[in-house]
Formats: sequence, C-alpha cells, structure tokens
Amino acid sequence: MALTFPNVQVRDRDSNRTVGRSLQSIVFMVVVSVLLLGGMGSRLVQLQLVEGDRNRQLAENNRIRLVPKRPARGAILDRNGKVLAGSRLSHSVSIWPIALPQSEWPQVVSRLAEILNVPPESIQMRLEQAGYESIESITVARGISPAQATALAEYSSELPGVRLEGEAVRNYPHGDLAAHVLGYTGEITEEELTARAEENYRLGDVVGQLGSEAAFEPQLRGQWGGQQVEVDSAGRVLRILGNKPAVSGEDIHLTIDLEIQRAAEAALGNTRGAIVAIDPRNGAVLAMVSRPAFDPNIFTGNISDAQWAELQSAEFPFVNRALQGFAPASTFKIVTTTAGIESGKFSPDAILPTFASINIGGIQFWDWNNAGFGPLGFRGAMAMSSDTFFYQVGMRVGGETLIDWTRRYGFGSKTGIELGAEESPGLVPDDAWKQENIGYGWFQGDTVNMSIGQGFLQTSPLQVAVMFAVPANGGYLVTPHLLKDNEEARNWRQSLELAPTTVTVLQEGLRQVISAGTARSLNDSSIPPIAGKTGTAEAPPRENHTWFGAYAPFDNPEIVIVAFGEHSGSGGGAIAAPMVKKVLDAYFKKPAAATAQP
Repeated sequence: MALTFPNVQVRDRDSNRTVGRSLQSIVFMVVVSVLLLGGMGSRLVQLQLVEGDRNRQLAENNRIRLVPKRPARGAILDRNGKVLAGSRLSHSVSIWPIALPQSEWPQVVSRLAEILNVPPESIQMRLEQAGYESIESITVARGISPAQATALAEYSSELPGVRLEGEAVRNYPHGDLAAHVLGYTGEITEEELTARAEENYRLGDVVGQLGSEAAFEPQLRGQWGGQQVEVDSAGRVLRILGNKPAVSGEDIHLTIDLEIQRAAEAALGNTRGAIVAIDPRNGAVLAMVSRPAFDPNIFTGNISDAQWAELQSAEFPFVNRALQGFAPASTFKIVTTTAGIESGKFSPDAILPTFASINIGGIQFWDWNNAGFGPLGFRGAMAMSSDTFFYQVGMRVGGETLIDWTRRYGFGSKTGIELGAEESPGLVPDDAWKQENIGYGWFQGDTVNMSIGQGFLQTSPLQVAVMFAVPANGGYLVTPHLLKDNEEARNWRQSLELAPTTVTVLQEGLRQVISAGTARSLNDSSIPPIAGKTGTAEAPPRENHTWFGAYAPFDNPEIVIVAFGEHSGSGGGAIAAPMVKKVLDAYFKKPAAATAQP
C-alpha cells in the first residue's frame, strides 16, 4: 500500500525567517547614527576647539569692514596767507580684497582696468600686495575723470568689491609758479613704504616727493581716521560699529611772498637758471625760481605718457638750480676783498696797479677788458671788476687764507635751508681735494683763479645770496629758511666778526658798481639806491654763466636778490642785472604794508 502525504508548499530557509527582522533594522540605524554623530562631533571639536579662534576671525572679517578715512593734507600758504598749495575735490577708486574669492578677482580687475585705462597688472599688483584676505580698502586710482566716474557708477553691478569715493587731492592754483619751492606729492612707493614702516604709512598713501611738500611732510600729512562697519555678503553697510575722525594736516606759512615770487618768475622768463630773493636781516626766503620748471598739478592724478615725455624732453626740470653749484665769477670778489683786508696784508685804502694781464708760471691771466684800469683801490676795483687787481690780492693773501674765508662765508657747506635733501654744498677746492681728484697739488694759479670766482670753485645762487647779505646786514652770516615764524632776526644769523672798516669798504665798493661801474644801467632814481655786483663765468665749451647780485635800500637793506643765467652767454650786466631790476621794481612799488618784515 502506498503512503501519501498532504500537499505542502516548500519555502527557502531565509524567506521563512521572520523572528528578529525588525530588531536588525533598528540596530543598523543606531550604528549608522552613532557613526554620523561621532564624525560630526569630532569635526565640531576640530572647528570649535582646535580652530575656533581662526574661524571666528574669518567670520568677523567677512562681516566687519574697516573703512579708512584719509586726512586732508595741510595747505601751504605764502607769508601773507595766500594759498600756494591746497586741495580740490576729486574721485578715487579703491578695492576691497576680502569682498570676493581670489578666483573671481581676475574678471573684476580686467573690467576695472578697461574703464580706468590702466594695465590690469598694476591693479593686480596692488591686490596681491595687500593680500586677498585684507579687510582694508586699497586705493588703485585717484583723480579720475568725470567720464570714468560715471562709467564706474553705471557698471557697478559688474564690479563687486570696487568702491568709488570722493576725496581731496592736491591742487596748485598757480600752476608752475614756485614749483621747486613747493615740490609735488605722489603715492608712496613700495620702497618708501618699507623705509617708513614705523611712521604708520600704508599702501596708497600720498606723500611729499620734492620741495616743501617733502620737507614739511610731518606737519602736512595729518592722521588717518576711519569707520568700523558691519556689512552683508554683498558688501553693503548694515551699521557703523565705531568712528575715528581723521585729523587734518597743519597749514604752514612759508616766508615766500607770492607777488615777489611772481615778479621773479616773470623776470627769469624762459632763461635756464635761477633767481633768489632773501631778507638779509634774517635769511627769510622771499622768492626762489628755477628754470626749466614743471607743473606739480600733473602728479595729482595719473600722469599721461605725453606729459611725461614732455618733461623728459626738458633739461632736468626737477633740479632746483637755486641750490646747485656753479662758478660764481666776479660776485666772489666780496670774499677776496674780505680776505685781503682781514688778513692784514692790505689796508682798507691800499692802491694797486692793474694790468692787461699777469704772467704766473708761464701762463697769462688776463683782465676782462684786456687792458687794465690803472691804479685802483678796493672800492674802484670792485666797481670796475678788475681781475688783475684781485689776482694780486689773492697771491699775497695765499691759497690757505683765501680758502679759509671762502668757508667762513658758508661756501662748501649746505646753507641750512629746509630743502637740504636737494641742496648741493658746492665745492671749495684745496690741496687735498686736488691731490685726490686731479692727481697733483695746489698751485698759485689755482689761487689766482679762485680770487675771481673761477677754477674749481662751485657755489649755488642761494649761497651767493647769503654772501651778499653779509655786507647788507653789517657782517652777519644768515641761515636761509622757508618756514615763517616769529623768531627775532638774531636767531637766524651769526657774526663773521669783520672789522667795521672791512664792512664799509664792501658796502661802498658795491654801491660804486651801480653808481659808476659795471652796472650803471641800474642807477635808477625810481627805486631806492642799490648796491650790487656783476659776474661772468667762463664755462667752455659752452656759453658763459651770468650773475648779478644786489641789495636795497643801500642805507637800510631789506632785500637781497641774486639772478643767475646758466650758459646764457654775454655778461652779467647785460643778462642778469636787468632781471634783478625787474624784481626790485616789483618789490619797491608794492604798498608799504605788504613789504617783508623781519
């Protein structure tokens, strides 16, 4: 008999298991959660404990912005309060490095450079110098045109991180008038920024680069201010967190008289050279002109290639010729006269024969008229500018004594004017200098050449003005200065301890130059009596240098004027003397209340 079984459905073992299925899912979820939470926790520990300070700082940097405020630069005024250098409203462009990721800056820089018409590399360099995480605004252009300002405003949506700001920029209302006295300003260079690291300068700062702008930079610059603001992700200001007002720079008053400066500029015209006017009582500089010159306004914005090329075509327009050394020619006979009398080798009334020439060591040293003037004393020799008279004085006094008095008059040293960084001390040669630079020592011919302001001797127009101040003020060496103050005249001068008779001989000799000598054309009754001296220096192979120095009024001097023509040709009486006369006309025809005071 066969066995039969009921119909049974056979199932797979795994599919038949149902006990514990839900528990397995729960366990799996717990494990995964623990792992996730553990990873997040460890990351939070890393972010909050290990890197917490750094991340908080980064968050603050993205939210807090420092908006620096540039101080207004102090004005430069003349002695009567007239503006020589001030400020005008302009626009500058700055970038905020942290506003964008580094990867997004190239596109913005390219667009900004296109609008500003500058190489993109110049903006990129500023950006990299500051660093992409810098929270300070970095100035990349200033003095932009109205058209550029309009374009920046119109395309602002394409220029995130770029800011258009109004700012005060330097303005010189008289153009190139007194350019070398005033100088100019410009952005601080990377080298200057490094050199001035302890003076709190920053990238984009404007600093004085020449003249008074550089000399009086500490007074003029002022102190930065700024605002600390909270911004959103687009860089929009949400609220001001703090505010520090900028402190404007000091206004400074120079000793320059604008009207005398204007007259001196007109008198020199386009002649390459210089004119200096000082008060002989205290050394205050009333005017200082140098040609060729430049307009300092071109440096307040972006100087064009055409402007720079024009400046380069001129013959050293940034050199202040009033402070550079040249052979002083016969104006130097003031020193030779002093050395002759003060040495005791000559009495004040000594008479010497003069000749067409004098033979020294086989070399003929000629008088300027190739004939001589007969017997002369110091006064007459000064009036006629007799070379052979002063050759004899120099030879008898000797080189050492003449060199000593040359240095006592301040030659060979800087004058002490505040523009000392631009000033040449000139050159007073001696035996040691000749041995080192020429290869042999001092000869009597060197003394003869120096006695009439030739040879290796080099003096600046300002130094020559200081020399003329000695007979004008009765024997005092003054310190020329540009910063006006209320100090008494005696604080700006020291006595050379000259004998009264020496001073008298100098004064009378210089007066005779005008009344009966080489500058009789200036003997004009329309202005007070003046005293002065011509000079013509040989400068082969080029044309002569020409000089004329004068002071007035003769009986109570209050102004010294020296004019110098570099390679101007002709003679001092023909070229330089008329320049001085024009400045004297302007000075003495001014209202009495406007004349310079000591």
